Amino acid sequence: MMPLIIQGRPVKEAEKEAEKLLKTVKLLPRASHRPSRLSGGEQQRVAILRALIGSPKVLLADEPTGNLDVDTSALVFEELVSLVRTHKIGALIATHDLALAKQMDRIVYLDHGLLR
Repeated sequence: MMPLIIQGRPVKEAEKEAEKLLKTVKLLPRASHRPSRLSGGEQQRVAILRALIGSPKVLLADEPTGNLDVDTSALVFEELVSLVRTHKIGALIATHDLALAKQMDRIVYLDHGLLR
């Protein structure tokens, strides 16, 4: 809710938008939990939702699943890609995980300072 409140949106409107996004990744039942009570995957999904709230035109994500185990990483990345496509947001995602990168529409490699 905070990004919307900072933008000056009414609290009720921010709460409604946050609940809608939390519902999309099945985290609404955990909405009142403190971050320390969420798993790593849940925390990462909340961070992604925080970046998406307010419908930005572009999402920049640097290793959005870097601290997660393989299974959780795959799930969170799948949800990220789905949210980006559903909300029609451009995304630039940096990752070392080629399996995840292959799910994107385009892959650009950074090799010794050169884009390829």
